[in-house]
Amino acid sequence: MALILGKEYCKVDSNGRFKFPIALKRQLEGDDGRFVIRQSIYAECLELWTYASFKEEVQSLQKVLRPYRREHRDLLRKLTEGNIIELDSNDRLLVPAEQKALVAKAKELVLQATGKFIELWDREVYDRMNSQGGDFAKRAEELLGNMQADDDFEL
Repeated sequence: MALILGKEYCKVDSNGRFKFPIALKRQLEGDDGRFVIRQSIYAECLELWTYASFKEEVQSLQKVLRPYRREHRDLLRKLTEGNIIELDSNDRLLVPAEQKALVAKAKELVLQATGKFIELWDREVYDRMNSQGGDFAKRAEELLGNMQADDDFEL
């Protein structure tokens, strides 16, 4: 699984396409150019996963969620609800119609890498969210301050 880092800005055309930034593409050397795009369950953004990373994520979910328990099946369905998209010959990605509503009015996107995947934000929404985010230093201290150096954790 690739580790993806960075924040990039992209223009969106009227068809919902944007050029995938070279700084992010270089981090994905060896990937096949396929992605899975899904709506975030936590925020007003889309998540862009490499196909390989998303496949690993689904396999992890299948190990802990039981298909014969309705709430597990419903959660698995929601978390795997996405579309496979590919880079075109000009390194552009097209946001599928059912997810385009989140970027339809956007003139510019913010691509914020989170390590495992990339969040796609309308820049206005992203800037508003960041300005109302609160005290991140305090949150970091509360959530991470009591951890020991050898604690095994995932963000």
